[in-house]
Amino acid sequence: MESRIENAVEKKGKGYNCAQAVACTYCDLVGIDEKTMFRMTEGFGIGMGNMEGVCGAISGACAILGFLNSTANLEHPDSNGATLKLSRIIMEKFKEQNTSLVCKELKGINSGKILRSCPDCVADASKFLEEILADKGIM
Repeated sequence: MESRIENAVEKKGKGYNCAQAVACTYCDLVGIDEKTMFRMTEGFGIGMGNMEGVCGAISGACAILGFLNSTANLEHPDSNGATLKLSRIIMEKFKEQNTSLVCKELKGINSGKILRSCPDCVADASKFLEEILADKGIM
């Protein structure tokens, strides 16, 4: 399957928040329509709305991983640990590349030094998500 990184960055340019840009780009892989995914991830942008939290692009990628990996076993939840490990992989790769996971640090709000632009954060999270999807034989 062809990379969708540019598609995610284009969505960001159209006004999607970072979480929406990533999650909506891959939503067909988890059987969710784009409008529903857009609505579900709206609150995850801008570091969960206040720049204090994890970059929305990472949150969007982790949402896709949850949909892909979860067994949805409500009686005996059994996939949480494995899903968290996949999310951790994206977080570690992102932090290794960009020094931080926190939106306001990435944007240089306190330091004045921008570590990564939003479109680049979307591209990075998409790249790391695609690596996991390829390992799982999905892309």
